[in-house]
Amino acid sequence: MTRTAQRWTPIHGEPYRPEPYRPERPRPDVCVARAAELRGRMEERRTVRMFSADPVPPEVVRDAVACARTAPSGAHQQPWTFVLVRDAGVRRAIREAAEHEERVSYDGRLGEEWLAALRPLGTDEVKPHLTDAPALIVVFQQRYWVGPDGTRRKHYYVNESVGIAVGVLLTALHLSGLAALVHTPSPMGFLREVLGRPANEKAFAVLPVGYPAEDCVVPALVRKSLDQVLVEV
Repeated sequence: MTRTAQRWTPIHGEPYRPEPYRPERPRPDVCVARAAELRGRMEERRTVRMFSADPVPPEVVRDAVACARTAPSGAHQQPWTFVLVRDAGVRRAIREAAEHEERVSYDGRLGEEWLAALRPLGTDEVKPHLTDAPALIVVFQQRYWVGPDGTRRKHYYVNESVGIAVGVLLTALHLSGLAALVHTPSPMGFLREVLGRPANEKAFAVLPVGYPAEDCVVPALVRKSLDQVLVEV
């Protein structure tokens, strides 16, 4: 059952108020089947840099962001803002600024060790995905909260919280049939300027979103196996 939507208001300093939580508890065999299906679908997820210009249903992207907002966060402060950019002119401005920063990075700011790590991915300073994809989701982290009267309150575990939310967002987009890329031009201060975001927000990542192009290719990569990442004690 979906709970009635409520507007969030700050809970800083309020007393602890528990409420019942009784989610469905499926049978073990149902859990196993669900986990296997999810694992299979997520094994198909790839980072895409070649996008079709075909539009995507805005409801799908909004629902994916709605999923991302359910991510856990430090002290439940939810320190994130998701800016959905479909306007072609704004996407072009973002690409121009990002490519400027990327040229500086690839021309020496990254260093040879980092460039060597990137080489198998086939990336360079040209970022057509920022204008080819029909939508961008620019994720901002809120370093502190600002009240209507100008009061500020520090947010905690901001990087961790926003990183988890982006992971949920990528999962939701993939399971909805869309492709995405996490793009992190450095520095990213231009994003706050281009999008007119307030001073308490700092750009975290840009996610081009859409369908893969008909001629899309991805790097031939191998993920670590489960036994390489899982330690059971």
